[in-house]
Amino acid sequence: MILGAASFAALATAAAAQDPELLVYDYPAFENPGFHQPYIDKYGVGPTFAFFGDEEEAFQKLNAGFRADITHICAGTVPKFTEGAANLIEPWDTSRLTYFADLNADLLGTDMQAQGDLFFLPTDFGTSAIAYNPDEVPAEDVASLNVFLNPKYAGRMTIPDNVDDAYALAYLATGVTDWTDATPEQFEAASAWLREAHANMRTYWVDPAELAQLMATGEILVAWAWNETFPTMVAEGRPIGFQREPAEGSSLWLCGYLNMANGPGSEDKAYDYVNAMQSPETTKALVDAGFAQANAVAMENISEEELTAGGIGTIDAPILAQLPMTVEQRELHAETFEMIKAGF
Repeated sequence: MILGAASFAALATAAAAQDPELLVYDYPAFENPGFHQPYIDKYGVGPTFAFFGDEEEAFQKLNAGFRADITHICAGTVPKFTEGAANLIEPWDTSRLTYFADLNADLLGTDMQAQGDLFFLPTDFGTSAIAYNPDEVPAEDVASLNVFLNPKYAGRMTIPDNVDDAYALAYLATGVTDWTDATPEQFEAASAWLREAHANMRTYWVDPAELAQLMATGEILVAWAWNETFPTMVAEGRPIGFQREPAEGSSLWLCGYLNMANGPGSEDKAYDYVNAMQSPETTKALVDAGFAQANAVAMENISEEELTAGGIGTIDAPILAQLPMTVEQRELHAETFEMIKAGF
């Protein structure tokens, strides 16, 4: 993977320290003040952030003793914490969640809970699809996910250094839209597709800002990307297309926060932060950046036009939802993806 020293340092260290009483462990880009403005209004500063590039990395670091107050993960990783490392987390007290009654009920299924307790608090969701440069890539070339196998774009393509997104792409490309019941044969077919695509990759992107830069310079023409890349590049006046309706479909992901046990900071501020993330005051900032908010009541005020501009509008195509999978299945995915990236 091509990753500069500056990018590596940004991922490995905390962002410029702000409120020392709350440490948020997160993906890059979620430090956007607009996403937690009520927290800033209350305390005068935002929390301190530390970043990871992949949830497997985050899990290993936390399991090795790194201490954070809250951690942002996506649904596919939930069982890894609730079943494999329950000592790292504690349940959320729903009585302290200001907007709990307003959350989208479809995002609070039993797979997100453990023995009736809420460990995973949904806050945001979005899409993964084909981002491309329409000035150099004709629409017919991105009408199928097999564009990632097209030698025409060899060395000019990238997918995330993220096991869930990688396998969402590969399963879709090989005809699977529900990875929770994928057979061993379907897993092998998806892995074989990823190995073939690997030969065409220039890099595996980690940070959305890194991806936007790669596309802005023309180094990358085709990417499997989170939808936030689309409004970001539109706002910068860059050529960008976001194909969510290729023949095989695209993906939907759901993310939220874990309440870390024995966090070093303030439990009160942890609740203030997630309440800010779910507040109607932050809905538009999230949507404008390409993230739908889990607060269903607040989302009713967002138009279909605004959703489409953020890459999260209604589509007519197959969708693979990145739902929780078994710990064993995710570990198999992670181990195989690392081998593929290494050329095996």
